[in-house]
Amino acid sequence: MAVQQDRRAALKRLKLLVYAPKLNVDSFRSRMEEGFACPVLPNHVDCADYNYGGVSCDVLSPEIYSSRRIVIYIHGGSFIAGSRASWRGFCARLAAKSFSRVVVPEFRLAPAHPYPAALEDVQAVFRTVYTELQVACSLDASAEKAAAHPEIVIAADGSGASIACALLFSLREKYRTGVSRLVFFSPWFDFSEEAAASKGKKASDELINGETLLRCGEIYTFVSNLTNPLVSPLYAAKEQLSDFPPVYIQCGEKELLLGDTERFSNLLVSNGGQCELDVWPKMMPFFQFADDHLWETHLAIGKAGSVISGEGDTDAGTSFHNKPRLENSLQADA
Repeated sequence: MAVQQDRRAALKRLKLLVYAPKLNVDSFRSRMEEGFACPVLPNHVDCADYNYGGVSCDVLSPEIYSSRRIVIYIHGGSFIAGSRASWRGFCARLAAKSFSRVVVPEFRLAPAHPYPAALEDVQAVFRTVYTELQVACSLDASAEKAAAHPEIVIAADGSGASIACALLFSLREKYRTGVSRLVFFSPWFDFSEEAAASKGKKASDELINGETLLRCGEIYTFVSNLTNPLVSPLYAAKEQLSDFPPVYIQCGEKELLLGDTERFSNLLVSNGGQCELDVWPKMMPFFQFADDHLWETHLAIGKAGSVISGEGDTDAGTSFHNKPRLENSLQADA
């Protein structure tokens, strides 16, 4: 009974993260901000306000972190909502578990600022972070020559994964080599009419349906642009996927979009890339954001943190489902 109550409470909270077509955009934004505002950061993480390339950003710094590694986190919110404030709590936990500073950009949102506004903002942040980190590494006398280069991890959830992939596709080789890994939580990879039609309006999981996905895409950009790889990464060409950084994807077994995620994983592997697909049994989309109700959340963020810090590397060219065991939760809580 308690488990069922926790699950219902988790779902009620997580529904605030997904836009429903009948909702007013302003109402959706305000509900999300109220539901995920974090007045006190966990794990003694400090938050500072920075301007990177003209974009306001949070920089979340745990007590212990690697000076040569930084995470740029691109939040979800269906392209139309979300902010560094509403993602601050989650990103602070990720910073602590990964021993990394996390930069959270306040990029522009649709419909007032449709594609490519968010991508342009994230590009500006990346270029500035890359340059500053490169200078810092070159001035570090203790750094070995092989390690004296920027190590940037791009992380994202939901619609943010589309922007993150677009960032990688658009980077010149000079910058692309600075990205050591991508980390995705319940990513959205296809907003096309074909994708929505194949799922059907009635097809859904506990949070998302085909109509929601299509509507978010239409708000973000014009319909004929929905198959653009910079919007729907599943349409990426072979040359866009060449020399792609290793990817770690964490999602729930009960996600409607799991099939899209598996196709993207297979696409990367078939083009010589590395992808670990980490599917958590019985979990819904974005379960990592329900830390007050689901014990799996803490394990999942810990796993993602170990991947970011380099402790959870997998073999090249792998794509598999991870099945965490119940007894692992006891270790996490110890």
